[in-house]
Amino acid sequence: MTQFSITDLAKEFAITTRAIRFYEDEGLIRPKREGQRRIFGARDRVRLKLILRGRRLGFSLREIAEIIDLYDREPGEEGQLRHFLEKIKERRALLSQQQEDIAATLRELAEVEENCRRILAEKGFKR
Repeated sequence: MTQFSITDLAKEFAITTRAIRFYEDEGLIRPKREGQRRIFGARDRVRLKLILRGRRLGFSLREIAEIIDLYDREPGEEGQLRHFLEKIKERRALLSQQQEDIAATLRELAEVEENCRRILAEKGFKR
């Protein structure tokens, strides 16, 4: 059985041990214990990798937990993947909307900036 310490995982994923303990406190990973020592298995490592990927993609911890936990319930991996695809679709739509909003804001800023420069030039103000 492959085992990892909290330090091993922290180094591998370039995160703090505190972050790993946080994910444990949230119930996303469940290492075994030997006294105060945490012993992480291959399953915990994979779950941590999925958690970090989910965070990078902008999913909430609740959404990540939902996706990960589906693996252990019927219909298993298929249900997990289908649910993940739906979450990806939702996330993509949100990001696309945000992208459009940012583009509109940038256009408006450019317009306001142009108007300010025009007014300064018309009034003969120096730069």
